[in-house]
Amino acid sequence: MTTFRISPAVSDAFPDTLVAVVTVTGLRGHGPWPATVAALEDLERRLADGTWRPADENDPRIEAWHTAYRSFGTNPRRVRPSVDALGRRMAKRGSLPRINPAVDSYNAVSVRHGLPAGAFDLGHVTGDVEIRHADGTETFTPLGEPDATEHPRPGEIIYTDSTDVLTRHWNHRDAHRTRVTGDSTHAAFVLETVAATRDGHLLKAAADDLRDLLRPHCENTTVHHLGPAHPETTV
Repeated sequence: MTTFRISPAVSDAFPDTLVAVVTVTGLRGHGPWPATVAALEDLERRLADGTWRPADENDPRIEAWHTAYRSFGTNPRRVRPSVDALGRRMAKRGSLPRINPAVDSYNAVSVRHGLPAGAFDLGHVTGDVEIRHADGTETFTPLGEPDATEHPRPGEIIYTDSTDVLTRHWNHRDAHRTRVTGDSTHAAFVLETVAATRDGHLLKAAADDLRDLLRPHCENTTVHHLGPAHPETTV
């Protein structure tokens, strides 16, 4: 069992935060995921024919994250929130990357709803997970760079477990150690908003959409919610 926790300081700084934690057990990451393929192709088709575009920094959903990043000292135009970076990439290239079916699923849900998304392989998470401000002593190994080591700046918001940092700049980039691969069988997917009063319904819809994509390919899936009113949940 893993407990996800949001620190009192983050709750105080961002009182309208809501995080959906979608967990899966018995995940089968190989083989065809036709619904995920259809979701990706639908977004790409709608982008190509001009009936839809990913949310950009002028959208209130992205703007809220830019404001949050600035508040903890990160320039969001140099280090972009994950959904902003993913949407910009899609708008430029006309397509989303294909990583593996589970990752492709949360990427599709993220850009569709304009909300940041990420995932952790719980088989590689140690201890509990906390969303908190960095103190500057932590270490982070970026996704795709297993030999690199970074140190978040003091005050930067991070996800961390008992070993080291799982994400930098709240949701800008995930760690290499806990990345979800085709071989992952027990994972937690997170979707986030810092404007729950306005966008909480979108977050819940996004969690439902992600769960629908994951359900045919796992033994069990659940959704938990985390925020200032309920600062921890065990998955």
